[in-house]
Amino acid sequence: MANIFEKSIDLGIGTLIYSREKIEEMVDKLVNKGEIAKKDAHQFTYDLVKKGEEQRAQIKSIVKDEVAEVLNSMNIARKEDIVSKDEIKDIIKEQLKIAFNDLKAMDENKVE
Repeated sequence: MANIFEKSIDLGIGTLIYSREKIEEMVDKLVNKGEIAKKDAHQFTYDLVKKGEEQRAQIKSIVKDEVAEVLNSMNIARKEDIVSKDEIKDIIKEQLKIAFNDLKAMDENKVE
């Protein structure tokens, strides 16, 4: 029983690495050796695949958080921090309008 438990732990951890097909092969080998009943093989495979998907999601989340933390500590610009060409054009147009209006107002004040 302890041996089956150890193998199921190993299989659970292996789901991080192996594809569904590999997991099915491993479970089939356990069934052939008589370590798992054939009627339980499908559920066992499903549970291992599900556990692997959950572990992948957890690892992905951890890696994402760690990368974000490293990038934040390095003070690297994020996508939302970067101004697009169109935004730059709009800013320049607005600044030119303001400058033009200021020049126009200065000229009008000189005439008076």
